Amino acid sequence: MKFCWFHLMPYTKLPEDFREKYPSVYIDIPRDLFDPAAANVMYNDFMDELEFADQQGFDAICVNEHHSNGYGMMPSPNLIAATLARRTTNAAICIMGNSLALYNPPTRVAEEMAMIDCISGGRLIAGFPVGTPFDTCYAYSQNPSQLRDRYREAHDLIVRAWSDEDVFSFNGRFNQQRYVNIWLKPVQRPRPPIWIPGGGSIETWQWCAEKDYVYANLSYFGFEAARSSLEGFWRDIDRVGKDRNPYRAGFLQFVGVAETRAEAMKLYKEPAEYFFHRSFHIDPRYGNPPGYVTEGTIRAKMVSQLPGRRGGGPQAGPADTFEEMVERGHVIVGSPDEVADKLKHVVTQLNIGHLMMLMQFGNMPKDLVTENTRLFAQKVAPQLRHLFDDKWEDHWWPKPLPRPARATPAQTTLRAAE
Repeated sequence: MKFCWFHLMPYTKLPEDFREKYPSVYIDIPRDLFDPAAANVMYNDFMDELEFADQQGFDAICVNEHHSNGYGMMPSPNLIAATLARRTTNAAICIMGNSLALYNPPTRVAEEMAMIDCISGGRLIAGFPVGTPFDTCYAYSQNPSQLRDRYREAHDLIVRAWSDEDVFSFNGRFNQQRYVNIWLKPVQRPRPPIWIPGGGSIETWQWCAEKDYVYANLSYFGFEAARSSLEGFWRDIDRVGKDRNPYRAGFLQFVGVAETRAEAMKLYKEPAEYFFHRSFHIDPRYGNPPGYVTEGTIRAKMVSQLPGRRGGGPQAGPADTFEEMVERGHVIVGSPDEVADKLKHVVTQLNIGHLMMLMQFGNMPKDLVTENTRLFAQKVAPQLRHLFDDKWEDHWWPKPLPRPARATPAQTTLRAAE
């Protein structure tokens, strides 16, 4: 098993009546709710938490891209990843990821990710999401009917820019470049491993199966809500004649660990309710622009994880109370042994080798985040680490430079002014 510590970087000071007073945390959220001085503390706390996860032995630390919202304050995950590449030494740097259709030209992504791979010594995982409709179609005004075509063309350009040893020209439908020569090369040759986040589109997992990429299902509603997507992915793996190596897939889960279940239910109630009632309060108007959902996905009757697009059985859509969130598996909380047992059930049922976890969610304070992280690393991970390793090899993991050959941050000593 690989354990990936995922951070959304949510704004933690939305008012208590946010759900009642405001229509959406995305797109039209009032700007006067944002306090830059408070964000100064949040950003630094969040980066401390990611660095602490590296120190505690998590296999990867994950960042992602969102725009015009109070749900995730990372419009540029590459900025955060660059700081992590410099300040951490062990964990893979998983950018989950850059929404490729938003970059003009996409070679900017190739350059920045190559730079981060060099800074980190070859620890980069390149995540390429199509992007949510909120971020792509509303915040950045992309045509939803062209979005996936733009995305795939950008992907092709980036992969070739990393791999081709010669200067070349690219003449696509959306991108025309006379000279493509990013010059910077990633440490990992011919390129870093590619993971594709998905929430319910059949074309996404089909593409992962065909391209031999990791399909990372980002579920906020527990593994039962994600089961149909993962089962569809594994059917397509069978279709293309590849093995069911669990490291082909990833899954996202909220996790809260405490010494006892009673303590966990007390500690994680407010953060979970904050997330689902405020951070994830999204107006359905922004959830389904015409053309965003593909015909194939509609015909397959797949349902996205996004609010406002519910269906697919009793497990779909957010629960209202914390107790219901726990019961339906949106959030897995409890003692270390209890959490380990539940996660073992999830990953074996879904055949998942990369477990991505939100261990900070909602307005969870920093001291609780670090304790949650420490307890998981010391008391939960050892119970799960052995899963799959006796049979499978992870071919979708970074291959960094050997430690002796890798630069590490210099130790500095501050001296008081004389």
